[in-house]
Amino acid sequence: MKYEVGFIGTGVMGSAIARSVRESCQSMLLANIPELAAKELASELNCDWGDNFSVANDCKYIFLAVKPQIIAEVCRGIAPVLKARKDDFTVISIAAGVSLETLQELLGGDTAIVRVMPNICATVGAAVMLWCPNSKVSAESEEKFKELASACGMEQRVEEKLIDSAGALSGCGPAFAFVVMQALADGAVACGVDRRTAARLAAMTMMGSAKLALESGKHFEQLKDEVCSPAGSTIEGVEAMEAGGVRAAMINAVKRSCEKNKALGKTK
Repeated sequence: MKYEVGFIGTGVMGSAIARSVRESCQSMLLANIPELAAKELASELNCDWGDNFSVANDCKYIFLAVKPQIIAEVCRGIAPVLKARKDDFTVISIAAGVSLETLQELLGGDTAIVRVMPNICATVGAAVMLWCPNSKVSAESEEKFKELASACGMEQRVEEKLIDSAGALSGCGPAFAFVVMQALADGAVACGVDRRTAARLAAMTMMGSAKLALESGKHFEQLKDEVCSPAGSTIEGVEAMEAGGVRAAMINAVKRSCEKNKALGKTK
């Protein structure tokens, strides 16, 4: 094979992952429709670009970074190329909701496949990369994938039956976090803080809170209680959040996203 890593699809997520893993691989080949996106990213990352068939034929680790609505078309297009290969390779799919079984049916043969649910935070090396392999993936390929995924942030192996559920949180969660940050900033603006400062305060507060939760290992409820003084301003705000149904709204957001993940996987 000519390349260690290849990407079919260089949209927002594909580009984010490619940028993160570039230093962890010896060589890379990119493909996209329209091809201009692949050309521009290849120039930025000092790697090569080509078409889907070249990636399918010449790369050891093949990222299918396309949306679930077109995964079937893409897989059927490259399946004959993959079937003709005699060397070892692994296909890595980031298509939400598309099961290992469905991918196997689309690609045919005994293809080694890793299913991944990434998130957009790969852009800054702080992603959550949920993944599960099929039985054809070798121990060597698993280790290499973990190395690539770790370059994007945190990798977490999960059972496939949980990847849609966990992915609804980690994959869709950044959007939910941005909504919360915007609302917090709006609140500060309503209290007289300028927009630019409010936005910085909201983002840093969320980042610091996440860091504290991860490094302390404490339960979220305990951490919340440590901030809330008796008859203080924080518990007043928490009461307002409860009255507004924030907790129920966030739970329902994850549940709705989980349901949609599963529905997307049924599209062939």
